[in-house]
Amino acid sequence: MKRTILIILTLIVNLSFGQTEKENNKIVIEKFIENYNNDNYNEIFSMFADAMKEALPIDKTTEFLTGLQSQAGNISNREFIKYENRTYASYKTTFERAVFILNISIDDNSKINGLLVKPFVEEVNTENVINHLTLKNGLISKKQSKIIFESTKKFPNNTQVSIAIINNGEIYYYGINKNNDTISVIENQKSVFEIGSISKVFTSTLLANFVIDGKVKLNENINEYLKTPLNNRTKISFADLANHTSGLPRLPTNLDLTKVNPENPYKEYKEKELKEYLTKYLELSNKGENQYSNLGAGLIGYTLSKIENVTYENLLQSKIFSKYDMQNSTADINKIKGNLVKGLNNEGKEVPNWEFSVLAGAGAIFSTVEDLSKFAISQFDYSNKELKLTRAKTFELNENMDIGLGWYILKSQSENLWYWHNGGTGGYSSSMVIDEKLKNGIIILSNVSTFNPNMRNIEKLCFELMKTLEKE
Repeated sequence: MKRTILIILTLIVNLSFGQTEKENNKIVIEKFIENYNNDNYNEIFSMFADAMKEALPIDKTTEFLTGLQSQAGNISNREFIKYENRTYASYKTTFERAVFILNISIDDNSKINGLLVKPFVEEVNTENVINHLTLKNGLISKKQSKIIFESTKKFPNNTQVSIAIINNGEIYYYGINKNNDTISVIENQKSVFEIGSISKVFTSTLLANFVIDGKVKLNENINEYLKTPLNNRTKISFADLANHTSGLPRLPTNLDLTKVNPENPYKEYKEKELKEYLTKYLELSNKGENQYSNLGAGLIGYTLSKIENVTYENLLQSKIFSKYDMQNSTADINKIKGNLVKGLNNEGKEVPNWEFSVLAGAGAIFSTVEDLSKFAISQFDYSNKELKLTRAKTFELNENMDIGLGWYILKSQSENLWYWHNGGTGGYSSSMVIDEKLKNGIIILSNVSTFNPNMRNIEKLCFELMKTLEKE
């Protein structure tokens, strides 16, 4: 699933501090943690300076803190580190599922005027990491080899990264393994990984298939196809679900991540719980604005399954995986055929696979770079109406990024459009980008946890390798 690091930085006053925690900072951080752990977001908002309240209204504050809570859980410990840039009191903060740096700046009245949350990164000694990467018969360049090594050397031992490089329609595979602080080349293009939120691209492709076949219309409301009535007769269209403008939250409010198994958080959230949410608790906020929602993508998969009266897995197999010869792909953990690479946590220890149950459309797929390459190559076929539909712009995010159905649409340095999505779960991170004009693409699957502080290196590696293809 896609993981966005939550960062808010506003209105910092340049104060001068020493490196001993001051009493007023201690009082503020303790009060902040108490209110955060008790979901008292209004109380936290009351701790803000006036300018902070104006810059970050209560709805945005609640959205930010709710998102942080869903990703990381409650705070169990905090340790003062130093004053950052003479403004923030900086704390190493231990949450239930992650460790973050929590920086808080206060004014002369002990009101919060700046807040920053970022991953805590332990210093990793990479001097002794050995580079045993080869150019593999010239399939990658020296520059690409260096990019791969530099991007992966901070990952824990037993990390695997599987890479597909598509250059002008030709596919090359390159796999690496880190063992005993040595990074070496392995054959793993057929190995299976969780792909996380890249699954949303496939869910949207199913939707496009239904549209092309005349079974639904993009701007139709899902209400027409569900027997379950939505709370307050709320209307939600397929298009709004696919481009994250429905107003739905990231997760249903009756899925409390603080009360589930953090190593398999979605497993017990099933159809009963989803129906309860839809009928009793569903509310939309900021409808028409882009607000990333795993719930929304899960709801597409659920609705399409109800229309066909088959499982999400059966839809994938019959309408996508069989069509594009993706023989080692599945959304059912019990149907994995190939070698499943074990997911790792921050420390490099194996963790269980995530099971998405009724929200499978948000991130349940297992696949290989070989299978995903077949899907990527098919995007270059302009006669393929369903794939073309998924790449059509449906919403403008900013001057550099739009969104289609599932895909994020980026402008590259050559002004070509790149279609991209990434993914992250408890034991895996992934990234996939294609350029249909140049017939280029990079696909990366790994068993690097989305909670690993260096997981952004997977996304960085994806884009840096893609840039090398533009220059060739």
